[in-house]
Amino acid sequence: MHGLGIHLGAWMARDGDVTDYVSPELYLDLARTAERGKLHAVFLAEQITNQENGVDRPCGTLDAITVLATMAAATERVGLIGTASTTYNEPYELARRFATLDHLSAGRAGWNSIATQNPHTAEQFGSTRHPDHGDRYGRAEEFLEVVEKLWDSWAADALVGDKVARIFGDPTKVHEINHVGENFSVRGPLPFARCPQGRPVIFQAGSSELGRAQAATHADAVFTAAHLLEDAIAFRDDMRTRAERAGRPADQIKILPGLSIILGDTEENAWARKRSLEEALGLGPNLAKLARRVGVSLEVLQANPDRPFPIDQLVPESEFSGSIGFRRSIVNLAVTERLTTRELSMRYGGGHQEVIGTPEQVADTMQRQFEAGGADGFTLMIDMLPSGLHDVVDLLVPELQRRGLFHEDYQHDTLRGELGLDPVGPRTAVPA
Repeated sequence: MHGLGIHLGAWMARDGDVTDYVSPELYLDLARTAERGKLHAVFLAEQITNQENGVDRPCGTLDAITVLATMAAATERVGLIGTASTTYNEPYELARRFATLDHLSAGRAGWNSIATQNPHTAEQFGSTRHPDHGDRYGRAEEFLEVVEKLWDSWAADALVGDKVARIFGDPTKVHEINHVGENFSVRGPLPFARCPQGRPVIFQAGSSELGRAQAATHADAVFTAAHLLEDAIAFRDDMRTRAERAGRPADQIKILPGLSIILGDTEENAWARKRSLEEALGLGPNLAKLARRVGVSLEVLQANPDRPFPIDQLVPESEFSGSIGFRRSIVNLAVTERLTTRELSMRYGGGHQEVIGTPEQVADTMQRQFEAGGADGFTLMIDMLPSGLHDVVDLLVPELQRRGLFHEDYQHDTLRGELGLDPVGPRTAVPA
């Protein structure tokens, strides 16, 4: 979920008030709709600051945990995944917040760990220096280690609850972590019992060398960008191999590439929806975001958008401060299909593969990639909210179910179970 939709023009093309992105009604509708469609989870993409976009459009700047807790109270089965930065949070506080969400949702919480790339964020936290790529990932590695230790600081049976013997918790099964490292010094433990999943599900989105190495060790699921099928297959193969080298079963890391979809009950209506979004936006904002995504001057892109995309004008990858995964995927698309700047701006889906068409056409793309080994599932990037999510549930889900590619109902009590992940220290029952 990105503001009022992944498309930059969504707030202008959609029905509804522009203030909906800060309205509880929108988020409650999205959560209930996702649960009605039996989707595994809602995924809130949090941006701590709007400095990059200013007031050009709404973006996902609300506090993720607060929004997800609101959704938890209105639902029973759908997972609740939120983004939180390892660069601009502290491990103890983040571990406590996501464990709290896991308790309050009865085992449906997931944390999308990101090493914040937006340099403007530093200015909001009393610093003018944003850490470089290596420093961010070094901090993130230690951050994840501390969070995992804190989630494990209560044994599954540490909460005794024996009223007759007057024993609430077993002190031998609750331990301090006493972590002292380069970035953090944390005593622990967490102040409450182990959460229902043992650990909330960890998502990760980095596709650089450091990001992949980190995901192979810590992530249960990886959110990535892949515009081309061959890139998707190569990324999934690589991550499964890395997980095995880290001593993990390959099927315990789920690769969920982003897929931007624009649906219609007919192909004509799907393309009409696409045109309405592009006409509402205009070319300028698309080019500006494309320039940031790949590392090229906006002036270069604006000079002649109908010429081949200027690959030779890209800043070197070593000097690029944005997402390496997004950049590589977009550039590979431009090179492989020999796109002009204008064509690329219409095709890159905000950073993800874009598919426009009927439920059958979108399902064909998903099935082809899944069966070719390019995905374990998909992170759906919705064009406009809430209408795009309603289309997914009412049009796409029935088509996937008809093909036997999607479940008819939830089968497990936790998000971890729904994703086919092994349990991690399930909580034992408290005696009556």
